[in-house]
Amino acid sequence: MRERRKTKMSAETSTKRKNRLSVWIDDFKAKSLADRRRVITDMLFNNAMYIIILIAIVYIAIRVPAFLSRSSIINIISLTAAKLPIALGIGGAIVLTGTDISAGRCVGLTACIAASLLQMTTYGKKIFPNIGVMPLWLVLLCVIAVGALIGFVNGFFVAKFKLHPFIVTLSTQLIVFGVVLMYLMLGGNNGQTLSGLDPSYTDFVRGTLFTVGGDAVPKYVLYAVILTAIMWVIWNKTKFGKNMFAVGSNEEAANVSGVNVFWTIVLVFVLAGAMYGITGFIEGARIASCSANTGLNYESDAIAACVIGGVSFVGGTGKISGIVVGVFLLQIIFVGLNFLSVDANMLYVIKGLIILVACAIDMRKYLARK
Repeated sequence: MRERRKTKMSAETSTKRKNRLSVWIDDFKAKSLADRRRVITDMLFNNAMYIIILIAIVYIAIRVPAFLSRSSIINIISLTAAKLPIALGIGGAIVLTGTDISAGRCVGLTACIAASLLQMTTYGKKIFPNIGVMPLWLVLLCVIAVGALIGFVNGFFVAKFKLHPFIVTLSTQLIVFGVVLMYLMLGGNNGQTLSGLDPSYTDFVRGTLFTVGGDAVPKYVLYAVILTAIMWVIWNKTKFGKNMFAVGSNEEAANVSGVNVFWTIVLVFVLAGAMYGITGFIEGARIASCSANTGLNYESDAIAACVIGGVSFVGGTGKISGIVVGVFLLQIIFVGLNFLSVDANMLYVIKGLIILVACAIDMRKYLARK
């Protein structure tokens, strides 16, 4: 019975899609030649970023066939999973017409905290030699709390004093970076890199989930899938998610309709901070060597991925699926450029161009609607 119902629902969905497509085609045929050209131009321009990335992927695959090998694809998926939580967090801030440039430093701080509390007891340079290996769940809760606290500070100053998120998060970025530098000086560590992590920690994050033809898929891919599902539910199926989009679309209208704008903004940043904490926990074990530079410029990758995925700086627009696609496409480009032996410094130029072009396209869509 259930199978029949599912088959019927899928058939109905397919029919609706076909009907929408046929209606669009009929409408397109009915337009004048000038209108047809305008529609095609708009489609090409609005999807220019995807078209450029697709052309780049095809070019790289032709130049370096190994780019689309099984091991390369698994590597891309793994990198996507590692960078996805921070993008899911920062996406909420962008929906509110803001941003969060403290995200990368928050990841660095929480990664250093996780690494310092989960070093092997036998490691000679253990930062806290009198503390044993703490339980994983306790450390995870600790870094989530630290990230959420930073998010609360960001959200409070944005919501209470109506400061622009750029100014607030720029301030917290500097504060957090200073805290990281001081933290790494504790216990006679003298700012050295934190390594010598306990196997229970590294295996929990980097351990093999399953293998595909001998290539291992790490466990944190599963964690990224779970986090994505949770964030999708929060964004789409909760009152908080609806309030977030309402505030992002029109703060005054949301306030008049009964939305608690203050707490909505605060909780969006708190949720973002919690995601940064989880990212730091994963990143600490993934790179297995944490320093003051851990998390540097992670926010630029996350912002670029969100904008590519359709999360608009205009506010009130964005999908979790779009963020996932954005992160995936961005990692494809970065891995592909590595295959082409592009200078690592050139990646910063490319990231900047991607953000600039994607934002320009997004703003063009907004102006066209007006």
